[in-house]
Amino acid sequence: MTNSRYTPGAGGRRGIGPLLVLLVSVVAVTTAVVGCGRGPDREVGVAPPGAGEPVPVIQLVAAGRPAGPLEDWARRRGGKYGIPVRALQAYGYATVVLAKTQPGCHLGWTTLAGIARVESDHGRHRGAKIATDGVVKPPIRGVALDGTNGNARIIDPDVSARTGHTVYATAAGPFQFIPDTWKRWGVRADTDYKTLASTLQKAKSAASDEQVGSPDNIDDAALAAGRYLCASGGDLASARGWRNAIFAYNHSDTYVRQIHATATSYTA
Repeated sequence: MTNSRYTPGAGGRRGIGPLLVLLVSVVAVTTAVVGCGRGPDREVGVAPPGAGEPVPVIQLVAAGRPAGPLEDWARRRGGKYGIPVRALQAYGYATVVLAKTQPGCHLGWTTLAGIARVESDHGRHRGAKIATDGVVKPPIRGVALDGTNGNARIIDPDVSARTGHTVYATAAGPFQFIPDTWKRWGVRADTDYKTLASTLQKAKSAASDEQVGSPDNIDDAALAAGRYLCASGGDLASARGWRNAIFAYNHSDTYVRQIHATATSYTA
């Protein structure tokens, strides 16, 4: 799947983050491009960004707010990096869970933070805020992905079938997922750990709509983005693995370099 200027990956088009030169809409994610293209191979020698300051070990059980135990860790670092505490908790929690369920991935919270910064300014795009429960309000939505203005052309099959006419997908949430990709990779972060681990370890879709969670919840979105990256890149501690993962999120060498620079800034 391609478009005139950008090829969709996890997002479908370019992001809305302030680091971009032209702010035209938001990245959307599509599993159709995973493993496609040879773009990252041109620069595989660039080392991946560091994993950032270690996330403390926490007990992985469902307790309403699974990222809650990371509040102190996030608060000590949020101001330093200009990241909302609630967002940093979500990134940290996602890396802890994936380190346990997919230890060969080596995903660092800095990579998730880099993507969220570019995609939605850590859930703050156009004045949005992250509630205590992780829900971003008002919801962040991209433009209709109708193939115009350099965006991908992606139809929302469920809504189109329901309405009886073509409805184009829009990217949703702080990590900018499109509906089909969220259906495949979305997962509710506060699902009981036994169920959650089974879903993540086997890289399968969530068993029910309730367990799919919401792309507008930053805990759910960070975890879903992480598992998408692990599936796309394999070992993110390697240069090739990291670049393949980010390139899968958005098929653009410029995007890969931007995420690398942003993620690296969180290791200082």
